[in-house]
Amino acid sequence: MDQFFIPATASLQERRPRTLKHGDTFAIFDHNGDVLSGPESPDGIFHCDTRYLSHLHLAINGRRPMLLSSTLRDDNAMLTCDLTNPDLFDKGGKLVLSHDLIHMRRSRFLWNGRCHERLTVRNYDEQAQRLRIDIAFAADFADLFEARGTVRLKRGQKLPITTTGGHVVLSYVGLDNRKRSTQLSFDPPPDQLNAGRVAYDLHLAPHEMKSLFIEIACDPSDTGRSGYRSFFFALRNARRALRASSSRAAFISSSNTIFNEVARRSISDLYMLVTQKPEGPYPYAGIPWFSTVFGRDALITALQTLWLDPQIARGVLGHLAANQATEIDAASDAEPGKILHEVRYGEMAELGEVPFRRYYGSIDSTPLFLMLAGEYLKRTGDLATIRRLLPNIEAALTWIDEYGDRDGDGFLEYGRLTEDGLINQAWKDSYDSVFHADGTLATGPIAIAEVQAYGYGAWQAAAEIFRRIDRPERAESFLAKAEALRRAFDIHFFDEEIGTYVLALDGGKRPCRVRSSNAGHALFTGIAYAERAQQVVRTLMNACSFCGWGIRTVPSTEARYNPMSYHNGSIWPHDNAMIAGGLARYGYRAETARIFEGLFAASTYIDLRRLPELFCGLARQRAQGPTFYPVACSPQAWAAASALSLLQSCLGLDFDPSTLEISFNEPQLPTFLDEVTLRHLLIGTGSADLSIRRSGRHVIVDVIDRKGDIRVLTTV
Repeated sequence: MDQFFIPATASLQERRPRTLKHGDTFAIFDHNGDVLSGPESPDGIFHCDTRYLSHLHLAINGRRPMLLSSTLRDDNAMLTCDLTNPDLFDKGGKLVLSHDLIHMRRSRFLWNGRCHERLTVRNYDEQAQRLRIDIAFAADFADLFEARGTVRLKRGQKLPITTTGGHVVLSYVGLDNRKRSTQLSFDPPPDQLNAGRVAYDLHLAPHEMKSLFIEIACDPSDTGRSGYRSFFFALRNARRALRASSSRAAFISSSNTIFNEVARRSISDLYMLVTQKPEGPYPYAGIPWFSTVFGRDALITALQTLWLDPQIARGVLGHLAANQATEIDAASDAEPGKILHEVRYGEMAELGEVPFRRYYGSIDSTPLFLMLAGEYLKRTGDLATIRRLLPNIEAALTWIDEYGDRDGDGFLEYGRLTEDGLINQAWKDSYDSVFHADGTLATGPIAIAEVQAYGYGAWQAAAEIFRRIDRPERAESFLAKAEALRRAFDIHFFDEEIGTYVLALDGGKRPCRVRSSNAGHALFTGIAYAERAQQVVRTLMNACSFCGWGIRTVPSTEARYNPMSYHNGSIWPHDNAMIAGGLARYGYRAETARIFEGLFAASTYIDLRRLPELFCGLARQRAQGPTFYPVACSPQAWAAASALSLLQSCLGLDFDPSTLEISFNEPQLPTFLDEVTLRHLLIGTGSADLSIRRSGRHVIVDVIDRKGDIRVLTTV
């Protein structure tokens, strides 16, 4: 399979599954709450990159219930599926129970490697009813990459299924000699139980309700509780933990009720994806295919949410520092000082069938790590954390000089160290995402545009860090490196004829003269000279590039443009949010607002108001929603954070912890917002509640409340 691609044999967007996540466990269900099995199904309960439950099917008197509604709580804490009986007939074809007389509610959540469910069955008939509830189940213990479509020639061995009382245990011993087990527990014990199915014979008086509790545990350990007690204790703990984590975030409300839904879902998705690591909170990249540690994704997510909750950035920096490469390992594309790209825990990763057990094949994670460290310091003033990270910062800086710049020309280049590594190692990592104007694929080592911008940001961040720790000579040397890179970037990457920065330089230093969204990242970090900004912005906002929903990864003028592709014409919310941050940096507030308005308009057509990883770049049509990408992850951390980042960019929101100042630089509100309220906006040991509202052609900032000696400044 070419570069571990995700085959589009089953559309996630068509099915719009229900997702839950906690820690290293996530689950994908259909709207009924079932797990649909089959060779192309992504459904299941996954734990540490292995599918521990591959089939779950509920039936009433042998028939699948009809769906009434299926929804996630606003905070993603629980999935609730309301079902009812279809018309039920006896063997002779006689109607024995009319539809809509039995109500079934499935309430389900994840906590500490377990899926907890309460199934309530209520009889609304005036007559007593005898019902048979069947629950079928199976576990294939497929590696996540198998579930994505990779074919394995050899697999481990399934062990005999064991049943005891109300418990069933399904187990598998992989080729890595590790035993993985799924335990299903039922309370009360079912009337019938075998290797793949349980059955309850219920007698319900008129309007009587009964509850059944089901627990699915991945590699279970004894908790000392079972059944309904386990359900309610876990529910209490799950809600407490979710409240504790999400309470760190600033609260956002506005004059637009739909945007309020977008903001709530964005924050809920963000904290659902956050996993607690020893070093602090760490956002996993996305469900279903990327629910694990990714360096690049988490670093960008942390940058996007730094204004909202700086503790996420602190956790990301700490965890990536703890896993920084210390030696050369070609199989994992590791070099001393390099920052992690991806971690996998499944059988295939353990066996080396995929190279991602602990993989370092990204060119941008290391400069982004340095950028985040600098931005975290500017946002919080937390010099103690930066001092603890200083050895890692030094190692990352050394990596840029000794390994990132392969030929000593000042640019950061990537190229895999073995044939099994990723071909393209920037954020657009499809095999065909870097090409020349005629469509010919570029060969490496490749110096891609946005990574030079991140390199510039890294040197700038290093200068700020070393200035703050009173090492001015080092700070000056880093500023000199940044300026040298800026000059070289302008000379070798800016192309007057195409009106923007070229996509990349190939291994022969030939420019890939392709217009792309990558150029917008040069605005994001400030590497672009001010006199270049207008041309870059004009090219980005041209109708060939900005399709109404957002800026395409590649405009329609380019040889490999395809609006349905993964990286060559699609729209990525995080990409647009970063570009918008760059537009705001250079004073293009109206264009920043246009991007915000386009993505917000797209969210109004999307289930749960949840921006996906990406969607197709087809032109926006009146009274029609965006075109979905079939296998886009949803939720995705940097997509969830995009609306939050866009709000900050429009408001020009910034912080100075040394003076306890919150500033708004030329704030602008998009057309769909007349007023925004930000509460619990943290700075230093204090916080502020602020109202930002439109007044004629101006935006006014009012202080509602403040704790501490905080100043709020607005520049027009």
